[in-house]
Amino acid sequence: MYRPARGSSTSRFLNPYVICFIVVAVVVILAVIVALLIHFLAFDKKSCFFHSSFQIRNVQYSDQLNSPATQEYRLLSERIESMISQTLQGSNLRNQFIRAHVVKLRQDSNGVIADVVMKFRVSRNNNGDAMKRRVQDVLQQMLNNSGSLEINPSTTVTEITGQDTETIFTQQCGARPDLITLSEERIIGGTQAEEGDWPWQVSLQLNNAHHCGGILISNTWILTAAHCFRSYSDPRQWTATFGISTAVSRQRMRIRTILVHNNYRSATHENDIAAVQLEGAITFTRNIHSVCLPEATQNITPGSSAYVTGWGSLEYGGNTVTYLQQGRVRIISNEVCNAPASYNGAVLPTMVCAGLSQGGVDACQGDSGGPLVQEDSRRLWFVVGIVSWGYQCGLPDKPGVYTRVTAYRDWIREQTGI
Repeated sequence: MYRPARGSSTSRFLNPYVICFIVVAVVVILAVIVALLIHFLAFDKKSCFFHSSFQIRNVQYSDQLNSPATQEYRLLSERIESMISQTLQGSNLRNQFIRAHVVKLRQDSNGVIADVVMKFRVSRNNNGDAMKRRVQDVLQQMLNNSGSLEINPSTTVTEITGQDTETIFTQQCGARPDLITLSEERIIGGTQAEEGDWPWQVSLQLNNAHHCGGILISNTWILTAAHCFRSYSDPRQWTATFGISTAVSRQRMRIRTILVHNNYRSATHENDIAAVQLEGAITFTRNIHSVCLPEATQNITPGSSAYVTGWGSLEYGGNTVTYLQQGRVRIISNEVCNAPASYNGAVLPTMVCAGLSQGGVDACQGDSGGPLVQEDSRRLWFVVGIVSWGYQCGLPDKPGVYTRVTAYRDWIREQTGI
């Protein structure tokens, strides 16, 4: 009968410490593998931007294409953006393509030229020239099959830097940081703004102390409320500062001219609007540039969302604050705002109300002259109101009342040329 040889007396079971070591080693190896995958799939990426000018031959240029506020501008831009996006998303670049945006429509002897910026996400070792050729080849296919838009097939693509992209966007109106970087839409949360969130916000300072808000509409002109200058109309007393803090300004400029509406009536708040000219041109940056002005015919829909910003007090009778605050409100129809329980007929057609029915979010003292803004379908921001008046701050059925900018579009153009 077979009898196994007697072996050593060691246990047939592994030492618990050895098991623990093996488990830890396996976990560490897996963690390293996952980290490397995440790094190469997500972090080992860079953004690259390309610019192209598309010549559209079957669209006649008109004054309606001169402003991003018009329906004609918006519709044509959206058609071009959609065409580019569908083409790139249907190509072998679908995983790299992020977004396309028409930054300007301009006149051409043969029609319209659309300047477009496109963003892609590629690996860090990606060759820029090779990527440019791939983008151009795909767009060339699109141009040969562009549907109802006749586009010149000789369109070229140029790689641009992130700084170039920033400069292009800041020279246009209404772009917040998320649009400048062509990123996914960023949620606006909390009450305190971050640097660059509202780049058109101005602090109008009387003898170097914040007194009113203002709205930057060009590198030399600001909109604000007429009532800010009832007692202080000498431009030499005023300066404009830019940035989210009234204590540490990013730029500062003296005031040359204050143009108060000739028919401003303090008793009724009628025509509560003024245009302020800076002594010189400020430098547009990512965090300081202009908001878009609406067309006179632009619709401000009751119930739609809007934002009011400023350094005003956080409660009625309180002190102004150092850092810029933001509040999300909703447009309220003049009919509702004029109800007996609200303002009982005091809100005129040249005014617009915004707030919450339950109160709690509102402009307050120190916010006067500041902006009420709305975002359009292309993520551009337009000023629709100027903080004017209201009963106390944040009370139910007593929303803020704003100067309706669309009602003064011709006046703004006459005073500023914008």
